[in-house]
Amino acid sequence: MTKYLCIHGHFYQPPRENPWIEEIERQDSAAPFHDWNERILKECYEPNCHARIVDGHNRITDIVNNYEQISFNFGPTLLSWLEKKAPDVYRHILAADRESMRRLGYGNAIAQAYNHIILPLANDRDKETQIIWGIEDFKRRFGRAPRAMWLPETAVNEETVEALIKHGISWIILSPTQAQSVRKLSGGSWKNVADGSIDTTRPYRCFVKKDGAKVPRPYLDIFFFNAALSGEISFGNLLDDGDRFAERLNQAFNPGEQRAQLVNVATDGETYGHHRKFGEMALAYALRKATQRHGFTVTNYGAFLAQFPPEWEVALKPGPHHEGTSWSCAHGVSRWKDDCGCKVNWQSPWNQRWRKPLREALNLLRDKLAALFASRGTGFFQDPWAARNDYISIIMDRRAETIACFLSRTALRTLTREEQIDALKLLEM
Repeated sequence: MTKYLCIHGHFYQPPRENPWIEEIERQDSAAPFHDWNERILKECYEPNCHARIVDGHNRITDIVNNYEQISFNFGPTLLSWLEKKAPDVYRHILAADRESMRRLGYGNAIAQAYNHIILPLANDRDKETQIIWGIEDFKRRFGRAPRAMWLPETAVNEETVEALIKHGISWIILSPTQAQSVRKLSGGSWKNVADGSIDTTRPYRCFVKKDGAKVPRPYLDIFFFNAALSGEISFGNLLDDGDRFAERLNQAFNPGEQRAQLVNVATDGETYGHHRKFGEMALAYALRKATQRHGFTVTNYGAFLAQFPPEWEVALKPGPHHEGTSWSCAHGVSRWKDDCGCKVNWQSPWNQRWRKPLREALNLLRDKLAALFASRGTGFFQDPWAARNDYISIIMDRRAETIACFLSRTALRTLTREEQIDALKLLEM
């Protein structure tokens, strides 16, 4: 039997910049730091580049780059800020992916949908743009096409799976509560795992269905993270003691199974140092002890998948009204559109009935603006929606020559200066 270990960190911050000046203004709640990005940088992103491993006398025995040892995704809006404000940290993140490519043949970094939107609730055009922008941003930064994509809140439905496959994504990470049933790829009866009991130590294959029938190709492979262990890391006290952390990782391995097993967890990356002080040290120590004391091989999802392709297939839960599921809402994806009942304080008398009219208002605004964009855009672009998908090239590089190149690819004809401004305003809208 072989023991493999993969810890995934989802690193993300929303764009906090004032859009008029493209800078983050002072945020008093982040004091003594200028803003929350800067505070989390100093508490998490930077310490994980130089995580200290100490002995029983608190003496430093090693300093490691945690990003070289874990699977990770960074939201594009966070990476753009790091590139500008913390270039040394940014370089360490990119270097970690290159080192994992050298060591394992597969990079630790995976892509993310560009903004942190709930993809199943997006319309088809927005879903496609989010996936394309996430892929293109990743390619520019890491110098390779991504094989996987982190879905915000792991929210997924059948249409999202199809969109990911269409754009070349090979595998994703989900919560075990999102699986409905499993069976051997060779066939046989389905086993119901809707209670979250799916075996998370192996990958699964998810097939697209047409008219209710399974299509042999294409497909998407799925890893399901160990929910109990991930929760203990995020919300328990495992990061208080690196030895206990390593021991708990070992307990997730089943000695009765003779096949290769992947113990894998997924948490917010900010857990390691920001949400849990010195969490980056516990992570570095536990990874070292898991290999030395418990015989784990630290890997990433891509490398494990290449060595041990799925032998089982999975059917995902459709969610209420077939809208999909997520890890953080027991009601599918209702947390982002309805008064579903999810709340932090169950004794609190307040409700969330405001969610539905807010979602409906934003969707109405989106649809009105989309109609305006399409009607006005046909006067400037060969294909307005294809131009929007391509607009990520300008978002990543706003130099005049980039804009000129973009317009030469997408414009219906040579545009006047005034027309160029109007065309770009439409895309910004």
